[in-house]
Amino acid sequence: MIGGIGIPELLLIFGILVLLFGAKKLPEIGKGLGEGIKSFKDALSGEKKEEEKVISAKEIEAEISAKKNEVENKEKTTA
Repeated sequence: MIGGIGIPELLLIFGILVLLFGAKKLPEIGKGLGEGIKSFKDALSGEKKEEEKVISAKEIEAEISAKKNEVENKEKTTA
C-alpha cells in the first residue's frame, strides 16, 4: 500500500488513464514524466554542488584572512 492507495485503486487510475489518453499515448506520457523528474533531480543536485562551492570559497577566504593577520602580527613583533 502506497499512502493509503491499494492495488484496486491503482488499477482504477490506470484504467481511467487508458480511457483518457489511449494505450499508445501512455508510454510517451510516462517517458515525459520520467525525464521531467530526472531533470528536476539534476537541478536539485546542481544547487547542492553550487552551495558547496560557496561554502568552500568562504572557508578559503577565512584561511587567507587568518594567514594575513598572522603575517601582520609577525611584522609588528619583529619591527
